Amino acid sequence: MIRQTLPLIAIAALAACSAPAGPSKVTVADLWCRAAPVGAPAGGCYVTLTASANDRLVAVETTAADHGEIHTMEMDGGVMRMRPLKDGIDLPAGEAVALKPGGMHLMIIAPKATLAAGGSVPLTLRFAKAEPLTLSAPIRQVGAAMGGMEHH
Repeated sequence: MIRQTLPLIAIAALAACSAPAGPSKVTVADLWCRAAPVGAPAGGCYVTLTASANDRLVAVETTAADHGEIHTMEMDGGVMRMRPLKDGIDLPAGEAVALKPGGMHLMIIAPKATLAAGGSVPLTLRFAKAEPLTLSAPIRQVGAAMGGMEHH
């Protein structure tokens, strides 16, 4: 009987150690969108995300454009190319992940209005584990550096 019980206890102990520490919560900082000229087909938005547990940003939605996408920029044959990240972005527990100009970022495709400085863009960020976050990203002039803070 003891021989049969010990492996079950060991399996239960291992399962308890690998159980998630709780639901993920994501903190948002430095959220903003870049102003774009009238008629621009897309606009970029930037943010720093920190998850309390391993998580993944899987989608961005907005009512201010046809749709949102998660993108990266990388050199390809000497040319800087922007590509959508279909699987989103990993958010390791406790590590700030910056989506910034020239790197990973959010794109809003086919804005319904001009992205003018002083305005704002409603964004909903969806995660693999954490609850979605609905935010208002201030629009800043082209060339604006990351600065202001918004926390959730």
